[in-house]
Amino acid sequence: MKNIVALAGGVGGAKLALGLYHHLQTTQFSKPAAERKIKDLTIIGNTGDDLELFGVRICPDLDTLLYTLAGLANPVTGWGIEGDTFATFEMLKRYGEECWFQLGDRDFATHLLRTQMLRAGKGLTEVTTQLTEKLGIGCRLLPMCDEDVRTIVQTAESGELPFQEYFVRRQARETVRGLRFEGAENATLSNAVRQAIAEADLIVVCPSNPYLSIWPILAVPQMKETLSASEAPIVVVSPIVGGMALKGPAAAIMRSLGGEETASALAVARLYAGWAQGFVLDQQDREDEEAIRALGFKTLVTNTIMKGTPDKARLALEILGHYKTF
Repeated sequence: MKNIVALAGGVGGAKLALGLYHHLQTTQFSKPAAERKIKDLTIIGNTGDDLELFGVRICPDLDTLLYTLAGLANPVTGWGIEGDTFATFEMLKRYGEECWFQLGDRDFATHLLRTQMLRAGKGLTEVTTQLTEKLGIGCRLLPMCDEDVRTIVQTAESGELPFQEYFVRRQARETVRGLRFEGAENATLSNAVRQAIAEADLIVVCPSNPYLSIWPILAVPQMKETLSASEAPIVVVSPIVGGMALKGPAAAIMRSLGGEETASALAVARLYAGWAQGFVLDQQDREDEEAIRALGFKTLVTNTIMKGTPDKARLALEILGHYKTF
């Protein structure tokens, strides 16, 4: 299997993205440098979570993917940089600024450089590519689009909230009634994303929150249609294990938006039915397999909990092996 495209959000998606990247390293990095193909793995990241704070552009999901692939991510939180310091953050608080979104010093450097390049006229795709190269990452990391698309969370308690206001500032405590993706109608599919999908042999939807991480990507005009038109099979990895989300508010949102009494692998499968062809579920949810197959999926039941790099690499290899043929 030559070319893999992965759709990913932040922490959960980054785990499998790293597993796929590990596969690339073991198969490609044994070759002479001239024979390596960076296009073998392309990760398309969600930018609906992006925000501007203290004058800099912050791309939380892209940054999590960037740091994870570069081996810099904080292994405890899954986001931010391991061993980062917070002198800038503390000084801002001393000035009386409201600091609800934590930024490390080295993390801040990423945002400063990104903002400088964007203000110089470069698009987010070009900027992300350059950051990826500067950190020595041997695969492609692309934003879902260059234009600004913002996830707006419609809550029962406070009306509409920008995603980070809902997720970080208010700790995802409010009841979600709906979502909209502001600016999506003006977004366009970049040539880099279009080419990666056209050349894909397999498309993997990482175990990210369907509503908050994958739906913004699919909201980009022509994204879903281009993915569907690809000859590559689309395989979804469930972010729900044993009725719970391993990270984030996916389970609660599935109950409030999806009309499900409980979150489950089957409920996730229903969201992707008719669009994706493969579905990976955890062994704890084996009882859902028959119903998921009835939706038209080729299933893989395995341990999807990724605690360390070996788990991530194992799951990636299992997926690639199981879905060699359809």
